[in-house]
Amino acid sequence: MCPSLGTANPEVRTLPRDRFSAPVRLYCCPLPPARALRLLISCGEPSGELYGSELVRHLRPELPGLDVFGLGGDRLEAEGAALVAHVRELAVVGLLEVVRHLRRFRQVFRGVLREVDRRRPDLAVLVDYPDFNFRLAAALHRRGIPVVYYVSPQVWAWRPGRLRAMRTWVRHAMVIFPFEEAVYRDAGIPVTFVGHPLVDLVQPAADRRSFLEGAGLDPARPVVGLLPGSRPQEVAHNLPPLEGAVAILARRRPDLQFLLAVAPSLDGGGLERRLRSSPVRLVPNAAHAVLGASTVAVVASGTATVEAALLGTPMVVVYRLSPLTYALGRPFVKVSRFAMVNLIAGRSVVPEIIQGDFTPARVAAETTRLLDDDGSRDEMRAGLADVRRLLGAPGASRRAARIILDVWADLKKA
Repeated sequence: MCPSLGTANPEVRTLPRDRFSAPVRLYCCPLPPARALRLLISCGEPSGELYGSELVRHLRPELPGLDVFGLGGDRLEAEGAALVAHVRELAVVGLLEVVRHLRRFRQVFRGVLREVDRRRPDLAVLVDYPDFNFRLAAALHRRGIPVVYYVSPQVWAWRPGRLRAMRTWVRHAMVIFPFEEAVYRDAGIPVTFVGHPLVDLVQPAADRRSFLEGAGLDPARPVVGLLPGSRPQEVAHNLPPLEGAVAILARRRPDLQFLLAVAPSLDGGGLERRLRSSPVRLVPNAAHAVLGASTVAVVASGTATVEAALLGTPMVVVYRLSPLTYALGRPFVKVSRFAMVNLIAGRSVVPEIIQGDFTPARVAAETTRLLDDDGSRDEMRAGLADVRRLLGAPGASRRAARIILDVWADLKKA
């Protein structure tokens, strides 16, 4: 069933595999007989796909007959979008890794444009994922299709020249961090800070005791949460030093318990086999519950650090790329901090252990400091509370939907 169209037999085209990747499945659903707004949405990674699905969920009550198609995942499909390709085909991190999968990206890109030409959307919403979406935006602009950018690219961190391109084709930018609004406004791009969608979405387990007991842990003992990333390549780089840190911590503190949050995009069975002799318990699809239950968390830099901040969980932020990818990319990064929590706060709220500094001994030392020092944890929680306030009031997805409705109203008047 093609969920948004009520069609039982969408055409499915499978492109041949290349030497690096699995076959790419491109979907082509029959056109509906009537529509209110035909919306292209492009989300190339899990966090952006979550925000995109929430946006569509808030649009549907306001736009009966809304027709959505594009690039997304299970959440977006559940909201009635017809997928041209799935985000799992594009979950790649790092410059070299992207180069290895260029053929796959080109196949997906051409598939999206074929559907754009066939279906002719009234409006496109591009969510984060700038390397793919910038090319798509330029192609849409040539076709006369208006573009709204949601979760705009981090031009303040690297490649600020992208602002010139955005000024050409972005009708409106919707940003989720407060300091971004001035950056885009100063560049002459219509912009609105809508707040962060996670403010509404992040919730701990309703009952911490029951959650920990269900995971086989003692609620009275301290818990170290581990979030190594949501993509296989991230985990491949981040997990080895985390395993070493766990071994050190377990020797020093036999009272410690360890929970690892397994993202839906990861191979839980493979992780379980790898960590079989470790004291780490694996919990699938429960990142918020793991963070909420943790005394201290060790979190891969990215969206999970914002989730931890919203839950007030003291954390150590870690990250590692392949050495060559890091060496190639680091000269272009224009910020002195990496963790989103620190960037939002404008100061160092949480420790960052990045690349060569990311060793088992360093992670164990920072984690031990937070576990042993109540004052350090309290100070960090106060800083995380500041971050939460800066992320805006609840209702970000509703406000983003309102902007889409306003843009659509203006387009109908033109």
